Amino acid sequence: MGLAGKRIGFGLTGSHCTYDQVFPQMERLMMLGAEVVPVVTYTVRTTDTKFGDAQDHLDKIKAITGKEIITTMPEAEPLGPKMPLDCMVIAPLTGNSLSKLANALTDSPVLMAAKATMRNQRPVVVGISTNDALGLNGVNVMRLMASKLIYFIPFGQDDPYNKPNSLVAKMELLPETVESALNFKQLQPVIVPHEG
Repeated sequence: MGLAGKRIGFGLTGSHCTYDQVFPQMERLMMLGAEVVPVVTYTVRTTDTKFGDAQDHLDKIKAITGKEIITTMPEAEPLGPKMPLDCMVIAPLTGNSLSKLANALTDSPVLMAAKATMRNQRPVVVGISTNDALGLNGVNVMRLMASKLIYFIPFGQDDPYNKPNSLVAKMELLPETVESALNFKQLQPVIVPHEG
């Protein structure tokens, strides 16, 4: 099928330590000919961390996609009826946003974009990055895995001895996961060893 000409939403939530793994995949989508529509949560838009300043991240996203970033709920809502996406990606997807998505809560532009995409019966690809995926959030991971239209970038334990409940997606598999999701199939295997 390929990704050329596909309109892909790309949502980022507040797992700031994962951005250096995500930005190259955003670039790959562009190189594969996709139109990438960036969406960020309020946390991404406003929070400076040891992993970089918010404005620097926003500038990088704009430079990669060549588009203005969707940063509000009203801006994200038209991705349903008026400006539909072929697929919505959320990477990284934090445990906080994961739990909200699994329980149908829509309180950020990224979650609104996901809801708008599912409204159109189009796939949503998630790249988890959370320290509690094998803890209290485990039920939400499984709820999403069993949900129609939700597809996971294959994931694994990133630090099983120091952070035994943590799971992180292998972000380098993002384009392949999107292509598979556009065919309504989960890229396999979904649980993989995670190095690094």
